[in-house]
Amino acid sequence: MAATDIVGGMALPKSSPPATGTAAGGRRRDELRDFLRTRRARLSPADVGMPDAGRRRTPGLRREEVAVLAGVGVSWYTWLEQGRDIRASEAVLDAIARALRLDDAEREHLYLLAGLNPPARGGDDLAAVPPELRRVLESWSPRPGYVRDRYWNFVAINDAARAVFGYGDDDRNCLMSFFTNTRYRSVHSHWDAAAPGVVARFRADAARYPDDPAFGRLIEEMLAGSEEFAGLWARHEVSSGGPVVKAVEHPEVGALVFESTLLPLPDRPGLNLVLHNPKPGSGTEARLERLMGGPRLAETG
Repeated sequence: MAATDIVGGMALPKSSPPATGTAAGGRRRDELRDFLRTRRARLSPADVGMPDAGRRRTPGLRREEVAVLAGVGVSWYTWLEQGRDIRASEAVLDAIARALRLDDAEREHLYLLAGLNPPARGGDDLAAVPPELRRVLESWSPRPGYVRDRYWNFVAINDAARAVFGYGDDDRNCLMSFFTNTRYRSVHSHWDAAAPGVVARFRADAARYPDDPAFGRLIEEMLAGSEEFAGLWARHEVSSGGPVVKAVEHPEVGALVFESTLLPLPDRPGLNLVLHNPKPGSGTEARLERLMGGPRLAETG
């Protein structure tokens, strides 16, 4: 029987290296090869608690040492680093990431180069809003704006959003406020027409994190707290989003129409900046000026 390497519970024959595959994934495998080589080259045995085996022709760890640290077969790791067309499981990629001391961004990059979707980052990555982002929100005023997390929880809201949409201290989640905040609902000019799209966008967001129990808890709370949400949720409609226009009939200043833009924050995974800009030609600029008592907004568009 031929000798074997054991990887993730699967035996691979040492005498039969895997095929190199088609050219479709060639560039990705080349990137993976170079990425692994450069990550290995920056580490020394002392960095990972291994004895130094003497003078080395090239800097960094040897492939054999990475394989030992990751608990995978030497031949298999060599094939991976050579850009062979082989498949790696999430467990093996995590082991390699630990062996090479990869940070979160590098681990995600490793997953993508290996052809797998990176696992969702944990809730701890939903960092508090930093002062500079709060200053962005305040400088956006008198236009409404807020920051929400992946669960649509409000993380920060500027005064204009509170004044325009009626958000109060009890409003903690954008989805929940849409369905249960009576003041928001009373001023929303097209609530019935907008509700299906809101639920469809939330379903699409929740589907990105199928193993996150926080989404399940929020959905159960919404199902119990809103018959309208329950009915729309049962439709199983999904939407990737797109341009959103929000129209408000404000009790003090009348019609306010906004173009809403959602901006993901790459340096704060899971957080999104939501900005509302007065729709050109709607008269919203002047009415918003009266409502907020600030300087006149510059015309947009």
